[in-house]
Amino acid sequence: MTKTGKLAAYLQFPFCESKCSFCNFSSRVGRPSEFPGYVKALIREMSRLPDIYRRSGIPTDRLSLPVDTIYIGGGTPSLLGKDLMGQVVESLRERLLLSAVEEFTLELTPGSADESYLLSVRRLGVNRLSIGAQAFSDRELRAVGRLHSAQDTVAQVLMARQAGFNNLSLDLIAGLPLQTEASWRETLEAAVRGAPEHISIYLYELDENSRLGKEAIQGGSRYRAADLPTEEFSIWAYEFARERLATVGYAQYEISNFALSGFESRHNLKYWQLEPYLGFGAGAHSYDGARRWSNCADVETYARRLEDGESPISEICSLSTSRQVEEFFFLGLRRREGVELREANERWGEAQVKPWEATLNTLTAAGWLEWSGSRLRLAPRALLVSNEIFQQFIEV
Repeated sequence: MTKTGKLAAYLQFPFCESKCSFCNFSSRVGRPSEFPGYVKALIREMSRLPDIYRRSGIPTDRLSLPVDTIYIGGGTPSLLGKDLMGQVVESLRERLLLSAVEEFTLELTPGSADESYLLSVRRLGVNRLSIGAQAFSDRELRAVGRLHSAQDTVAQVLMARQAGFNNLSLDLIAGLPLQTEASWRETLEAAVRGAPEHISIYLYELDENSRLGKEAIQGGSRYRAADLPTEEFSIWAYEFARERLATVGYAQYEISNFALSGFESRHNLKYWQLEPYLGFGAGAHSYDGARRWSNCADVETYARRLEDGESPISEICSLSTSRQVEEFFFLGLRRREGVELREANERWGEAQVKPWEATLNTLTAAGWLEWSGSRLRLAPRALLVSNEIFQQFIEV
């Protein structure tokens, strides 16, 4: 059983109006005419549970747990019209227990949701919006292929407030092409002026699965790859954001996430605390504590499998005890409060945790980990090289 006895639900909408050059997600530009067919497949997947799980050897007991967080992401799920979104939520309500939902997040791109739409999704139960601002510089937004402007983000926040939303999150990216110290300062100030309850600061990292990343790795100049700022700039931008947000009341509770008190993302915390979640849609991932599984990412394949009565699940990974402890460290250490070793010992036994003792001691002696009371956490200097730190656990 889980620590909370509650379940998270994630629904994937893998379509966008445009594909940003920095994006490495399994999403693509979609035509509105494709959306009804995708929603039909999504509903078909949910309605065919628990049979899909049984046929894949996945226990079905999680389906009976009450859901306390829902997240609809993508892609740009706000592109779904009111009627289609209503069908999706109704189908989820028929499949899972939603009476205990405390946080229901919808991702949206500035300019993609008018007040009528926002009011309609509020009636469906959505009480949190995650807005992909990325920057408050029109020059930077255009450089990476974003269709919205800085003013669109300002207007979207105001519209959300008028529609009654009191839990907003803004996504920002440090290290975009053409970004400067002055423009990053203004992006942060504009975000703070909007007074969202939550802000995510993501460092742009070169990734060959994105057009911009591949071009930069190959030394090209397309997609403004030649205008990417230096690594030193990104380090400064991240540290400056941490300091600036702290001065106005945003506490950093995870490597990339900052929130006013009480507004931490409950859904995302479940990922880092190894709580169970079920994902629906093309490319969606699920986890039940003992295994992880994912649906095929290709939209057409996903829909065809369901139409043919087949399972959309493309991969299942059973987690050994050693792998579970490994995940406890490299996911739990993302949180600023870190991990409590006692919890690991109680959950898996001291004999399973002991193999990591030497790694923990080495990282602590080197100043990458530190003790905070009875908890072990990343030292501030480790936040910018966290991936390298986590690699130490994967290699044990």
